[in-house]
This record gives sequence, C-alpha cells and structure tokens, in this order.
Amino acid sequence: MAETTTDHDAIRKWAESKGGKPAAVETTYKGDDVGIVRIMFPDSEQSEHDALMEISWDEFFDESEKRDLALLYEKDSMFSKIIGRDSTERRQEGQARRRR
Repeated sequence: MAETTTDHDAIRKWAESKGGKPAAVETTYKGDDVGIVRIMFPDSEQSEHDALMEISWDEFFDESEKRDLALLYEKDSMFSKIIGRDSTERRQEGQARRRR
C-alpha cells in the first residue's frame, strides 16, 4: 500500500535504498528555478530518465517545500510519485470516509 511523506530524511533514505537520486526535468531547470522535480533511478532498466538531470538533495527539498510537494511511494517497490500536499490531504480524507 502506498504511503505519503514530506519528511526529508524518510524521502532521502527511501530513494537512496532503491538507487534513487534527486532530479529535475532538464527543460524546466532555469537558473534559480529548479523546475519540476523527480526522483530518478539511473541503474533501473525500467526508469526513463533521459529528460532528467541530477540535482542536489538541497535543491530537491527546497523546491519541494516551495511548491508544497510530498512523495507518494511504496516501501517495498520502486513506485513513487511527486504529488501536491493538497492531494495528500484529499487522499487521507477519502480514506477516513471509507473507514466509516
């Protein structure tokens, strides 16, 4: 089951345990604007990262905070998706309603 986090240490630890690195979509990276952030997995055959460029974790987390992003991920797989924190709140509300 997918989990969501904004915890920088948890994101970095999960990504690095899977060979992931912080990245930006190259065409959106312009000077002081990192643009669209992603986690790339350069050693994975299934990872499409030709359009990505590696950035520092500091750049990744600064952009994540600026844009109110969170990581949706599965602990035991490489599935991940960068989502808005408002999506996280709506997801949690929907789960709470289903439990009632």
